[in-house]
Amino acid sequence: MSMRWILGAASAVTLLAAGSAAAQDKIVLGMSGWTGFAPLSLAAEAGLFKKHGVDVEIKFIPQKERHLTVAAGATQAVATTVDTFISYSAAGIPLTQVLLLDKSNGGDGLAVRSSINSVKELKGKTIAVDGAGTTPYFTLMAMLKRNGMGPKDVQFATLAPNPAAQAFVAGQFDAAVTYEPYLSSIRNAPNAGKILLTTLDVPVVVDMVAFQPDFIKKNPKIVQGVVNGFFDALEMIKKEPEKSYEIMGSKVKQTGEQFAGSAKFIAWQDKAANQAYFKGDLQKFMKEAAEIQLEAGVIKSVPNLDAMVDASFVK
Repeated sequence: MSMRWILGAASAVTLLAAGSAAAQDKIVLGMSGWTGFAPLSLAAEAGLFKKHGVDVEIKFIPQKERHLTVAAGATQAVATTVDTFISYSAAGIPLTQVLLLDKSNGGDGLAVRSSINSVKELKGKTIAVDGAGTTPYFTLMAMLKRNGMGPKDVQFATLAPNPAAQAFVAGQFDAAVTYEPYLSSIRNAPNAGKILLTTLDVPVVVDMVAFQPDFIKKNPKIVQGVVNGFFDALEMIKKEPEKSYEIMGSKVKQTGEQFAGSAKFIAWQDKAANQAYFKGDLQKFMKEAAEIQLEAGVIKSVPNLDAMVDASFVK
C-alpha cells in the first residue's frame, strides 16, 4: 500500500468529516454577558438549539464590534438592542431583527454619588459609560434628553459596562451607566452611591436577535431553529429554574442564586409577547430610538427601518 494512497484516503476522510460538520448547520452568535441574553447560552448548553437542527456557538464580543464580525463572516447572528441595530444599519451593515429576547425591567441604570439627586445636577460632571453606539450610551442619551440635556452638558469617561461599575464602586467618577449583572455590584456596594434612574423610569432597552437579510433568505431553517431554541429555553427556565440559573450564571461567573437576583430586573419575552411586539410597538420604538441617536450625533441619517424587521419566524 503506497504512502500516496494512505494520504489520499486521509484527505478523503477529512473532507467527509468537514461535510458532516457543515450538515449540522453550525453558526456563531455574538453577544455579551447581559442577563437578558442568558437564555441563548442556556439553549446552547442544554442542547435546545441542536434539537432544532442548529449547532450554535456563543461568543462574547464587544457591542461596538459585533456587526463587524458579521460583515467579516466570523459570526452569523447577533444579539443586541434595537437602538444598536439602528446604528449598525446606519453604518452600512444591515441586520434584520427576527426575535425579541427581553426588555430591561430595571436592569440598566444610572448610578450617582449620594449627593446628586437629579439628572440636571450632572451638568458638567463626569459619567463612566461605554462609547457612542452602545446600549449604555443610548440609555444615558435618553435620560439626558428627557431632562432637557444632551451630550454637551456632561463629561465622559469611556468604559465598558463592567469596568464602569467597578470604577464607580472604587470611588471614581460622579456617575456611571451600566447593566446587569454589573449594576447589582453597585446596588450591593455599601456607600458607593445610589441608583438614580433605571429602565423602569426610562424604558428604552429592548433586545433582539438579528441576521443579515441575505443569510435569512438562504437559511430560513437555521433562523427558525434559533428562534425555537430560545423559546424552549424559556420553557426550561419555568420547569427547571434552579438548574437553568446555575447554567446561565456560570457563563458570567455567578452562582445560580446570584443570577436569579440579576434576572429579577429582566423581562424575557415568550412567543406571544413576540407576536404582539412585532405588530407595531417595535416599529414605533425604532422610530423614537433613531431620533434620539440622530440628535445625539450617533448616526448621520436614519436607515430604512422597515427593512430591519422580519416577523415571520415568530408567527
